[in-house]
Amino acid sequence: MIRGSLIWFVLVAGLLVAIAIGWFALPARQWVEAFDAWIAALGPWGVVLFALAYVVAVVLLAPAEFLSIAAGFLFGTSGFPIVIVAATVGAALAFLVSRYAVRTRLRRLLQDKPRYSAIDRAVAEEGWKIVVLLRLNPLVPFNLQNYFFGATEVGFLPYMVATFFGIMPGAAFYVYLGTLGREAGSGGAGAARWILLGSGLALTALVLFLVIRRANARLTELGIARTIGRGGR
Repeated sequence: MIRGSLIWFVLVAGLLVAIAIGWFALPARQWVEAFDAWIAALGPWGVVLFALAYVVAVVLLAPAEFLSIAAGFLFGTSGFPIVIVAATVGAALAFLVSRYAVRTRLRRLLQDKPRYSAIDRAVAEEGWKIVVLLRLNPLVPFNLQNYFFGATEVGFLPYMVATFFGIMPGAAFYVYLGTLGREAGSGGAGAARWILLGSGLALTALVLFLVIRRANARLTELGIARTIGRGGR
C-alpha cells in the first residue's frame, strides 16, 4: 500500500531532477520563453493548439506528465481544465483504437500476463471502479492504461467518466508544479507569495499521497496491487 505511494514520489522527484538539469544544462529557459510567447500571441487558438498536441501525445504514448507541467507553466492554474479535457479526449481515442483496431491481437498478447488477467477479472466484476483506482495508481502509466482498458470488458461511457474524475488529483499536482515554474521564471513573486505557493504545493502533494494510499489499499483488497508491483511477470 505504502510502496506504491513512495514509488510515485520517487518518480516525481526524478522528473523534477530531470527538468532542473535540462533547465540549467540546456538553453531550456529560452526555448520555453519563446514557446510561451508564441502561444500567447495565438490567443484562444493557443489553447486549442496545445490541447490538440496533448491529445495526439496521449494517443502516441508520449509522457503526459511533462505536458501537464507545461500547461501549468503556459496557462497557470487555468491549465488544469485544459489538461483534464485534453487527457480525457486522448484517452478516449486511444481506448477506441484499442477496442476496435487491435483488441483481439492485444488480448492474445496479454492473455498469459498475470497483471492483465487480474485486472481483466476485476474490471468484469467492478467495472468503472477499477478504472478510477488504476488512474490513481502511479505504477501503471496513464497512456498504457488507455490501450489496456480497451482490451477489457469495461464500457466506453463508464471508462470515460471514471477517467475524467480519476485523473484529476494527478493533473492538479503537475499543473501546480508548472505554475510554480512560471512564478520562478518571472521572478516577480515575493516571500509571502512563495510561502503561499509552497504551502499549496505541499497540501496538494499530501492530498494526492493520501488518495494514492487509499486507492492502493483497495487494489490490494481486490488482489491487484501485488500483481502490478511484480510488473506482470
